[in-house]
Amino acid sequence: MVEKRFWITALTLSGTMLGAGILGLPYAFSKSGFVIGVFWLLFLGLITIYVNFCLGEITLRTKELHQIPGYAELYLGKWGKNLMLFAMFFGIYAALLAYLIGEGQSLSKLFFGNFSHSIPFAVGFWFVTILLLREGLEGLKKIESRGVIFISAIIAFTLIFFSRDISVSNLTYYHFNNFFIPFGIVLFALLGFSSIPEMRIEIIKKEKLLKKAILIGTLIPIILYIIFSFTFLGAFGKDVSEVATLSFDNFVPALGVFTMLASYFVLSFSLSSIFTLDLKNDNNTFTYVSLVPISLYFLVTLFNLADFANIIGIGGVVSGGLTIILILLIHMKAKKKGKRKPEFSVPMNWFIFAILSLIFILGVVLELVRF
Repeated sequence: MVEKRFWITALTLSGTMLGAGILGLPYAFSKSGFVIGVFWLLFLGLITIYVNFCLGEITLRTKELHQIPGYAELYLGKWGKNLMLFAMFFGIYAALLAYLIGEGQSLSKLFFGNFSHSIPFAVGFWFVTILLLREGLEGLKKIESRGVIFISAIIAFTLIFFSRDISVSNLTYYHFNNFFIPFGIVLFALLGFSSIPEMRIEIIKKEKLLKKAILIGTLIPIILYIIFSFTFLGAFGKDVSEVATLSFDNFVPALGVFTMLASYFVLSFSLSSIFTLDLKNDNNTFTYVSLVPISLYFLVTLFNLADFANIIGIGGVVSGGLTIILILLIHMKAKKKGKRKPEFSVPMNWFIFAILSLIFILGVVLELVRF
């Protein structure tokens, strides 16, 4: 029973991370080269594991249950909560918007072989997620655990099935002048912070397992990202699509459908938790969780304001960078003010904070200049 709960908890994090980001990685890597892309994936992956541990420790040092903005208010004050809300909303809505765009294109390609029906399919996908949200936390557990297993199986099958199409030359070139291009999309692909408070709830009374669940839950997507990028970039090289699964004309777009379905659901659930737990606002939850994303989709699609890669790149650096900096600040405060003894602790000081903050501030500047 404990083992089952552990894996459900770990896969909640994996399922949150395995969304639109994975579909954009091969395209980003195609601009810089596979080796440079993997470097960013491993480098930012290690930082993400550390920050996830920090957030896990924050939840364990706090007796009350919150979403991330609630912890920001508790330890940083009103300004921290407001800044965190901006970062969270920016990142979640960017992700939901990217999922709607990618989902509409994937379903249209899967059923009709083109993108001409992207909008009605996106609306249909949006409607299905509204129904799934009524399942609550139990629905979340089912979607995440089964979704990650299914996604992993499809990625493994894709690697085997298309192994003959992989060219070494597509994986060995590099462009140092494009060294920073993967930064934003890789960071976006690694974002799963909003699920860690949910993990704290899922593993209640077995909190000693949280650190291991966070580690496994983060490593699974990183490994799958490398395999996925290796397969698609190896097969298509610089011709890989912005949404990688759309490079194929057969069943492969189904992979994109399921990755985005799982992540869209858990992010919508996390967004709902922010309004109910931290903002104490149950009246307008449907509007913010369901109507805002579809409204943004129509606005961006009809006026052609941004594409899939732009959205996840900007979403990654702005939301991810700001969220990480705030989590590190909260972590330092929680170590002093937390009223519960945590099951694990990770080191933190001003030097670590300064180095990591500079990395992500630089990332934000470079991504905005490139945009």
